[in-house]
Amino acid sequence: MQFKNPEILYALFLLVIPILIHLFQLRRFQKVEFTNVKFLKSVKLQTRKSSQLKKWITLITRMLLLACVIIAFAQPFIPNTEDFNDTQETVIYLDNSFSMQANGQNGTLLNEAIQDLINTLPENETISLFTNDATYRHTTLKALKKDLIELSHSPSQLNYEAIYLKGKQLFSNKNSATRHLVLVSDFQQNTTPLSFEPDSTIQLKLVQPKSTLVTNISIDSLYISNTTAETIDLRVKLSSATNAIDNISVSLFNNDVLLTKSAVDIEKKAETTFTIPNNTIINGKLVIDDVGLSYDNTFYFNINSKPKIKVLGINETADDTFLKRIYTEDEFNYKSYRINALNFNLIPEQNLIILNELNSITAALQTALQAFKNDGGKIVIIPSNDIDLKTYNETFRVLDISPFKNQNSISKQITNINYDHPLLANAFYSKVTNFQYPKVEQSYRFTSSSNTVLSYEDGSPFLIGQNSAYAFSAALHSENSNFKNSQLIVPVLYNMGLQSLKLSKLYYTIGQPNTIAIKTSLGQDDILTLDSGETTVIPLQKTYSKSVVLETEDFPNTAGILNVKNKDTTLQNLSFNYNRAESNLSYYDLSTLNNVAIDYSLETTIDSIKSSTNVNALWKWFVIFAIAFLIIEMLLLKYLK
Repeated sequence: MQFKNPEILYALFLLVIPILIHLFQLRRFQKVEFTNVKFLKSVKLQTRKSSQLKKWITLITRMLLLACVIIAFAQPFIPNTEDFNDTQETVIYLDNSFSMQANGQNGTLLNEAIQDLINTLPENETISLFTNDATYRHTTLKALKKDLIELSHSPSQLNYEAIYLKGKQLFSNKNSATRHLVLVSDFQQNTTPLSFEPDSTIQLKLVQPKSTLVTNISIDSLYISNTTAETIDLRVKLSSATNAIDNISVSLFNNDVLLTKSAVDIEKKAETTFTIPNNTIINGKLVIDDVGLSYDNTFYFNINSKPKIKVLGINETADDTFLKRIYTEDEFNYKSYRINALNFNLIPEQNLIILNELNSITAALQTALQAFKNDGGKIVIIPSNDIDLKTYNETFRVLDISPFKNQNSISKQITNINYDHPLLANAFYSKVTNFQYPKVEQSYRFTSSSNTVLSYEDGSPFLIGQNSAYAFSAALHSENSNFKNSQLIVPVLYNMGLQSLKLSKLYYTIGQPNTIAIKTSLGQDDILTLDSGETTVIPLQKTYSKSVVLETEDFPNTAGILNVKNKDTTLQNLSFNYNRAESNLSYYDLSTLNNVAIDYSLETTIDSIKSSTNVNALWKWFVIFAIAFLIIEMLLLKYLK
């Protein structure tokens, strides 16, 4: 037994007081002579013994009464555990990802966890709490309550390894403290197995609230499947997490005006097509009726007026018919000039410049190309068979391209495709391994093979480059190569044209890096903003003479259609959607984990943590004993004769 206020036990010395009083009252009986001798002697003896016995019993009762009162004020207790006296530290992770929108027994899983926190934790207990997008270190429930009530779902989801490491970092450096790390999540399954590195200093507790949700339908993506002069076919992809569902309604809106509806039967995946007018600005929204997770029931997209990409071909004697076939008038504004007739003032106005088999590159053209590249322009260099190696390598140095070595007259086949290069990302549905290999008769050898896009059978590069500049190692005219007739030329050169001006896509995904080119010219102090009507965000941006490149990842963090504005002028619209990874209803089986405590209710987990510091209080019993001894004393004084 231990005491909460042991210093009060010094008051037990007060038990000396009733003893002293008792001794003071024990006076000798005086002898009084009386006539009746024998009978009165007997009465005198019995009276003296009875009086002394009553006083001793009363003394013991009073001492026990006083002792019980003193011990009750000292608050004795018996601890439930051995470490009850240790400092307790608790860190709680609260998963507020979209999958926690699933319904539990009493509302959404997130709301259930919040209510358990508010109803179970003492208001003044110090804890640390973090979510996917916020951290509250060494605070109290009283200070947190408003933030918890207003807590919203986050589009980002920390991976469980990062959650575990971050939780451990929030503990203080007190070695004597008992550390409780509580992770509250539905533990949605992903591609990596769930595991936690054992740590003897941490008591890890996993809380997995159970969802009553049995199915969820999601709009996953959309793309343009066909385009004519009058119409555009939009292909919409949907998925069902579990059961097959029939007759799901999909509605297409433009600026909140319903355009059309479609009914879809879904097993695991399904698609439906909407036809909309071409050459029309669409601020679109797709909506499905689904009782599952709500965040993936709406999908935003927009179709802006698309400017033509300006491409300039600079030729010497080579034929550029293949370039005209690729850069067609519906998407590109292609112009072609001989080097001796080129107006250099046209260069800054272009998006892509192609040097098509020039024999040499003059110093004036080098300077113009360098300025064009620094202003965000893209350059493609196709050498001739008889180049001035010095002027080419000087240009390559300016454009940060690996220089040429000597010319090689050995015939080579182009056999290798770098599918991970940004130029060819998503250009092929699958890896091509059995295509007809194009070949070249004469080629130059690069001094470095970095940033290789296509390479020969010996591993040396045929095409190298990055976002701003590309260079071929061989001439492409028919006498030297059949590359112009291969299936590779269209995706390679077409993507060079498309990437020279990163036009806005149908939609972007929140939480992923996005690069968006806005065709506009800004003043010296002007900036572009993303405006939703309620909030305004200033994204990262790079300003060039003809365009501004926006970079987004963490912001915006809310799905919807945003206006790109220069002050009060709207330039175009951009659509952002949440990542659909949270639509999955598969969860980890926590019972396979070792050295962790598992529960399905945060309330139960908090109670178990508190029980380690709880004690069996005994002060009430001593109050009862004190009252009992008081009653006994009163009875003794009244009835004991």
